[in-house]
Amino acid sequence: MNIRSRFFSEVDAQKYAKSGALRLQARAAIPGGAHTYAKGDDQYPLVSPGFISRGAGCHVWDVDGNEFIEYGMGLRAVSLGHGFPAAAQAAVEQLLRGTNFTRPSSLEVECAERLIELVPGAEMAKFTKDGSTATTAAIRLARAYTGRDMIALCSDHPFFSYDDWAICTTPMSSGIPSAVANLTQGFRYNDLSSAEALFARYPGRLAAFILEAEKDVPPAPGYLAGLREVCHRNGALLILDEMITGFRWPGCSAQRHHGIEGDLSTFGKAMGNGIAISALVGRREIMELGGLDHDRDRVFLLSTTHGAETHALAAALAVMNTYRDEPVVETLHRQGDRLKAGIEAATQRRGLTRNFRLAGRTANLVYACCDRDGVPSQIFRTLFLQETIRRGVLAPSLVTSYSHSDDDIDRTIEAIDGAFAVYQRALEDGPQTHLTGRPVAPVFRRRAISTSTAPPATKARR
Repeated sequence: MNIRSRFFSEVDAQKYAKSGALRLQARAAIPGGAHTYAKGDDQYPLVSPGFISRGAGCHVWDVDGNEFIEYGMGLRAVSLGHGFPAAAQAAVEQLLRGTNFTRPSSLEVECAERLIELVPGAEMAKFTKDGSTATTAAIRLARAYTGRDMIALCSDHPFFSYDDWAICTTPMSSGIPSAVANLTQGFRYNDLSSAEALFARYPGRLAAFILEAEKDVPPAPGYLAGLREVCHRNGALLILDEMITGFRWPGCSAQRHHGIEGDLSTFGKAMGNGIAISALVGRREIMELGGLDHDRDRVFLLSTTHGAETHALAAALAVMNTYRDEPVVETLHRQGDRLKAGIEAATQRRGLTRNFRLAGRTANLVYACCDRDGVPSQIFRTLFLQETIRRGVLAPSLVTSYSHSDDDIDRTIEAIDGAFAVYQRALEDGPQTHLTGRPVAPVFRRRAISTSTAPPATKARR
């Protein structure tokens, strides 16, 4: 049986025919079949939409015309909704005026000043396109400012950058020299003793500690302030990654919400409502090392051709105006509360409280699918995804947007309850009985795991 016929024997060929064909093309032309690992085939069940053609609000349509209520919203980048008019119109209007000039645009000043107003302790800002570039710039700046070479990152927060200093801590460390990997050490969230231990082990060498202010677990009382004090007492900087919490937490910032100031912090994702823009902000004396008004060695800090494209800045300004004028954050939490309550009621009713767990702030819910012993399970996660997709919900996480209506939330709860009925049966007779194809796999794994399709063999070099 050839690859194509094997693939189409495992899924509904009519419902996902175009996606099926595109999967084969994508795997042949793109490593992994997608330009973002979290969007790859290995993250979704076989019975799923392979490619999205358009979105409106919180609804998306795949290339076969199937409609879904979406959660996750572009890996949390689309907090207002797909095609949200204010952001989209601002970007389009600026596109028609030009996006990139020989000298800076006045939008760069306006957008920087607006962002600085939102972030406690921020005095300067620099824009770029993605979170990895911004966090790596923060690391370089911290090393230059302190004159130290080592970095500590929070081991409980899995992703800070695709660059060597961060990826070296994951199973996907192939290609990174050990000399580079040895410069990054891990510490535990909500555990000041682990930070103290690193300073004791590497005295005078740690330039900065980087973490998310809050992820699935809130900070313990006094933890963030205590970590800042430990860093400063030992001559290191505190870097807060707000790629997710920025524009989702109350006050548009976890720092503001928790009453803490990072020496440097990074923002992105929701700031452009899906349009590529991110930022590094921080104290003037640190940030200025990448500028002109000092007598120290200069830091090459975020100088990119496309770092301040005008349409992205215009979109970011429109997003910040929307957050200022409308109850965006309140809505994200209200709809998240509604969703959480409905799902928890369904887990109680179905007897699945041990097998399906929610975590995180309600504006940023994630879930864990567990087997009959209560152990997190990739095959049960795959089954849950498969069954919610069959009911019109695309939910790799349960992250709400400003566009999720009460009806969307209620339909989602109904779909999840239906998926739970299958989940119940799978706990009794095994998930393989109900699952089409292979389970999903963790993004961060050492070896590639074959999915249902494989690309043609690589052409031999001549």
